[in-house]
Order: sequence, then C-alpha cells, then structure tokens
Amino acid sequence: MVYKIIVSPRAQNEIVKAIDFYALHSFDAPNNFILQLQKGYRILAINPFFRVQYKNVRSLNLKNFPYSLYYTIDENQNTVRVLSCFHNKRNPKKRP
Repeated sequence: MVYKIIVSPRAQNEIVKAIDFYALHSFDAPNNFILQLQKGYRILAINPFFRVQYKNVRSLNLKNFPYSLYYTIDENQNTVRVLSCFHNKRNPKKRP
C-alpha cells in the first residue's frame, strides 16, 4: 500500500527556510537537501511506521542533514501528514 504525502503549511515554511539558509552557504547543499527530502517522502509513502515520538506523532531523520520530518498517519485515508521539517538542534519544546 502506498500512502499519500500531505505537507502542512508549517512544514512547507520550514523547508523553504532551510533551503534558503543552505543557498546562502553552499551551491550544492540546497539541491542535496531537496533530494534527501524527496527520498524521505518516498520512504514514508511506502512504509511510514517509524518510531513514535509522542502520542501519534512519528519522526524520520533526513540523511546528511540535521532535520527530521514529524508526521502522523491516517490509515483509513492512506495518508501521511507531515507536520514539521524540524531542525534537530532547535528547542524540542517547539516540535509539533
């Protein structure tokens, strides 16, 4: 079963900020970040049942970048809702 990925406005905003940050510091980093993000989406579409962080919110770390995707799963609708693309060094109290 393949799950549909829905990205929340908060996560979209965090992704744009991360890409903008990497664009200021490197030519390749923004594209590499996008590739890892897309890889994360593909993984979640196939098997979203990674570790539960709290309640029904799960997370997936992005490879080579200090970000994690925080998400919920709706098995009835076959959807994964990405709540946040959270920088791992931020205050954990600000997680979704």
